[in-house]
This record gives sequence, structure tokens and C-alpha cells, in this order.
Amino acid sequence: MRWLVLLTTLLVALPLRAATTQVRLVLPTDAVAPGQTVLAGVRLKMAPMWHTYWRNAGDAGAPTEIEWSLPPGITAGEIQWPIPEKTRFGDLLTYDYHDEVVLLVPLSVSADAAPGPRELKAEVSWLECEVQCVKGSGDVSAKLTIGPGGKPTAEAALIESWKGKLPKSGSDIPAKAAWSGAPDGDSRGIEIEWPPRNAKAQYDFYPFAGKGFEVAAKTEVLPNAGGKARLKKAVTKYEGDWPAEISGLLIEKTGSESVSAYEVKMPLTTAVASVAGAKAQSLWAMLGFAFLGGLILNIMPCVLPVIALKILGFVQQSKEAPGRVRSLGIVYTFGVLASFLVLAGLVVAVQQAGRAASWGMQFQNPVFVVIMTTLVTLVALNLFGLFEVNLGGRAMGAAGDLASKEGPTGAFFNGVLATVLATPCTAPFLAVALGFAFAQPASIICLMFLVMGLGLAAPYLVLSWFPQWLRVLPKPGAWMEKFKIAMGFPMLATALWLLSLTNAHFGSSGPLWVGLFLVVLALAVWIWGQFVQRGGARRGVALALSVVLIALAYGYALERELNWRNPAPLAANGVHVKQGGIPWEAWSPQAVADARGAGRVVLVDFTADWCVTCQANKKSSLEIASVRQKLKDLNAVALLGDYTREDPRIAEELKRYQRAGVPLVLVYPTDRAAEPMVLPSLLTPGIVLDALEKAAGKQTAAAR
Repeated sequence: MRWLVLLTTLLVALPLRAATTQVRLVLPTDAVAPGQTVLAGVRLKMAPMWHTYWRNAGDAGAPTEIEWSLPPGITAGEIQWPIPEKTRFGDLLTYDYHDEVVLLVPLSVSADAAPGPRELKAEVSWLECEVQCVKGSGDVSAKLTIGPGGKPTAEAALIESWKGKLPKSGSDIPAKAAWSGAPDGDSRGIEIEWPPRNAKAQYDFYPFAGKGFEVAAKTEVLPNAGGKARLKKAVTKYEGDWPAEISGLLIEKTGSESVSAYEVKMPLTTAVASVAGAKAQSLWAMLGFAFLGGLILNIMPCVLPVIALKILGFVQQSKEAPGRVRSLGIVYTFGVLASFLVLAGLVVAVQQAGRAASWGMQFQNPVFVVIMTTLVTLVALNLFGLFEVNLGGRAMGAAGDLASKEGPTGAFFNGVLATVLATPCTAPFLAVALGFAFAQPASIICLMFLVMGLGLAAPYLVLSWFPQWLRVLPKPGAWMEKFKIAMGFPMLATALWLLSLTNAHFGSSGPLWVGLFLVVLALAVWIWGQFVQRGGARRGVALALSVVLIALAYGYALERELNWRNPAPLAANGVHVKQGGIPWEAWSPQAVADARGAGRVVLVDFTADWCVTCQANKKSSLEIASVRQKLKDLNAVALLGDYTREDPRIAEELKRYQRAGVPLVLVYPTDRAAEPMVLPSLLTPGIVLDALEKAAGKQTAAAR
């Protein structure tokens, strides 16, 4: 680290550095016949210690891009990327090329192309990094004659040698990839196994870049089993569903120079067939965990409102015949088991569709969240006595009535509601059982879910079969009506919790508009219950008013304001602040001026996702406890200039401070006449803390 800091200091002292990578377009022959293909090469020659990147740069960096300008009759295929190196930079890993690389591109000549000379042109852009990162670009061209009798060029041997560095096809390698365990937020593990061509090699997997997800460059090598190489990688999902397959290179390396790579595409299954020698888990033990997890769900906050309803139901049942009590307990159990079986079917269907299933995944659907919030609110209003439903029922209040209705219908629906509300909770033992279940065949998934449901229903089933245990409960009486109203409050708390989930789907306006709809809905069902159900001279007017209120609230709040059935993706706010991290604000010249005008120290970090040094600085010297505390003590402002995408303002700022690229970290003192301190490209915690202290010292001096 010391010599890197010294080297960085020397580099910063040098004049502004432009990209020095040399780029050329080379051809293996001077002529090609119509209907044939020629393999062109884009040769990048880097300066010592500098490098460019593979098609997937890894933890930082950006791949080289080629934009062709070809004459009619000639088309370019995809870039054929030679096997890259895997380089460690602190905690970051990248896939890159040092010294030089030749990217090979097949150029196809149409069968009806007219003979004669042609000029091939392309614009090549790349990112070259050492300590700093610099964007480079160059125009390349070459002459090619369409016609027979082509002769090898001086670069023919060069192209042939780089053809030997391309990965081989792995279509005949029975490689498998499988999810490993349940998701942890937006991250999830995968295991990869294949029978290696060289049993003594070192193994790795270089993933291709994916859309909406990323496979980490870090690899965990697992013990071989059954003669198969085994690796573990992490997948991070940024948008959409979990990937159905991954592609990349299986790497077998013997020594420092001998590297074999096989290009593969592997569907992501729920489990590797062999589970490759991993310790077998006992199905009976997992079934026991499933039952205990379901049992413990009864005391989780998600299910407490339904428990209150069941207690009330048991009090009412205590005066009935034992046979009826048992039958209602069985019906309740059927309601739970049927609901769990539906969940199991959903998990199987999702997995068969090549997607990743998870416990509580229905809460990722905005329509489900709004419907459940409305349903639970109706149940609470019904418990408060705002409305009741006759046996015939009406659509508006049927949901609320079901939860408190006596008899088999109420018992069954209580089981359904208990299951639905249980899904966002994960009780002890349940996480292990679910992780096991999601990796099993359909029959085992169904069995596991049924046992979970049996655990959830067990206390009520047992009490219904041993009604003498209900004697400890107080006798039915007038208190039951008050108890019923009191139980509406935990149900209302559940509705409030569900309402908070709308923020994730609709943004900060979600709770407002859904809440407004629920308030109007409550008013409508009160009018309906008070003036329609309980009699009155103007029932028709009251009924019409209820319907109009609900229709207006639905149309305005849910449809117009939220587009609740198909909400637009939430827009990024420009700066993502890590929980407990530095409270970054977006950089702009005006933001700097405002902060300095307020007499505050200002830290500016010009960074980019593709910059290795930027990410290393962030992990080692910026997003650390001592720097966060120092910024807080100084009441300093932290501004982030994101150069991941081209920004002329940031480019001008880099030029102003004689930097060819990011990173650029500035510390402004509060003296408006003082220039900011320009920190070295490679930071240490001491460098950052010293700069902040000096800025605070200048502030003190200025104040005097």
C-alpha cells in the first residue's frame, strides 16, 4: 500500500495524462471472396502497468466497445473476447488485459458483393486504468479487397495466435448451476459443478454480464465431490426477477500460463443433481422444523389479530355441543391447509417458470398489498360494528363478514386469513425449513407446506378436540361484544402495517392515496351499515351514496393517482445513501457555493461505478467510521459527483484540477478565497482525516 501511495503521489504531480493505449485494425488477408468471412482484429497496446477490460469488467471497470462503419455488403459479428486475467485490487476483483489484447470480430461478405477494394472503419472506445482511470477512444481503418486470391498479411500470425487464446465451446461439458439456499434480500448464492478436463487444475468461473443482475467476481472453491469441480458464487439482483440461467467461462488453470476456458450457458435449477457431496439433510428433521415453525407462527405479530378472533370464537363455541366444536376445528384446519397448499402450488409454478420463489413473495405484488390492506381494514370495521352483512351478503362487505361469521364459513376463512397474514413473518425453525423446501421437488414442497400449516392450526385443532380445556375461558356474556370491538384494534394495527408496505411500490405517495381510499371506504361502509342495514326512510339514497363514494375514491386515489394495478418503476434519486453511511448529496457547482456560503467544510468525491480506485477509496478511506464521525463533528457537507455516465460539468472540473479521469477528491475550507485541497488518487484514512482537520483549522483562522 505504501508504494502505491508513493506512486500515486508521483502520478498526481505529473501533467494531465491523456489515454496512451494504441489501437489498430488488423486483417489476416488482403482479400476475401464474396460469401466468405474474414476474422478482423482490433489490437489494443497498453502502456506498462495499465490495463483494459474484458466483456464483464468485474467489480469495477468497463468493457471496450467497437462501433463499425462498414461499406454495403459487409457486416460485423459479435466480439470474440480472449480469456482475461483476474486481478485483485484491494477488496475488488476485475477481469482485464495487460500489455496488449486483440479483440477478434468476424466480418461477413455477402454473396452478391461487387468485387473491388473497400475501406473498413470503426470507432473504438475503452477504459484504461492503472491507479487513475482514463477513457480513451480512437478511429481505426484498414483496406480489404473483395475478390479471390487473397494473400496473408503481416498480421496474419498475430491474429492466429490470439485465436488460440479464445475460450473453447463447453457445449459437451455437463456443467450445472443451482441456487444455494433462500434469498438474503437482493443477494443469493449459486453453486456450479462440472467434471473438469484436468483434475489437478485450479478452478474458477468468469461470468458474462447479465441484465438486471450481477454475478460476483469473488469465488468460493468448494471441496470436490464425485470427481467434479465445485464453486460457489453470489448473485445480486437489481431489477426484475431472478435470472433463469447464467453464462460465462469455466476456468481450469495449471501453472501461471496454462489456462483453459470453456464457454457455457447453464439453466439455474433449484438444486444441483448430486448436491455434490454436501451433507444430506434429514427430511424428518426438516419436517419437524416445519411443524415447529408453523406452531411458533401463532405468537408472531402478523397472526395475532386472527388469534384474537379465534379466542372469541372459542368462547362462543364453549356453549355448543362437543361434536360441533370439533367439526369447526377441523374446518379451520382445512382452511389453513388449503391455503398452504395454494402457496406450495404457487412456489412450484414459479420455479417451473424458471423464476425464484420466496416466502412472502406475494407481498412483492402491489395489487395484493392494496387488496390485503383493504380486506383487513374491512375486517376491523366489521369488528367495530360499523356494518354487518346478512346471510345473503353483498360484495362490498362480504370480506369483512367472513372473518367474524359463525359456523363453517367463518372457521374456514379464519384459517385462510391466518395463513395469508403469516406469510411475511418467519418464525424460528421456519427459515431452515423453507430454505430446504424451496430446493426440493414439487411433492416435497407440498409436504413441507402442509406440515407448516398443520403446525399453525395445531393449537386450535387440539382445543376443539379437548373442549374441556376451554373451561378456563370466561363464560359467554355481554363482555364478548366489548372484547370483539377491542380485537378490532390489533386488526387495525395490521392494516396500518400493510399500508406502510405501499411505500415500496408507489413511493412516498403510496400510504397517502391508499389511506385516503380507506378513509372514504370506512365512511361508505358506515353509511351503508347505519342507514341501509339498520333501516331508515332513505335506504336507496344511502346505498347510492355509499357506492358513489367508493367509486370516486377508487377512481381518483387508486386509478388516477397511483395507477395501482401497473405502477411505474420508482425513479432513482441520483445519490444512493447506504444505511448508516455518509449522508451524500448530489454534487453541483451551486451546491458547493451554497455550502461554502454557509461556512461549512465541503468534501467532494468525483467517482464512477467503473473506477477501481474509486471503489477501493470508498471502502478503505471514505465510508469508514472515523471519517463519518469527523464529518459529523465538523458539520461538513459531503457531495458526490457521479461520473459513471458522461457529465460535461464533471469533465470540466477534472480538467480544471489537471486530472484525466476519476477519482478526484476535494476538500474545501470555508475561506471562500482559499482553493480546495486536491487529495491523491489513492487514499488512506489518514490522508482524508488530515485534510478535513486542515480545512477546519483554516475555518478557525478565518473566524478569528
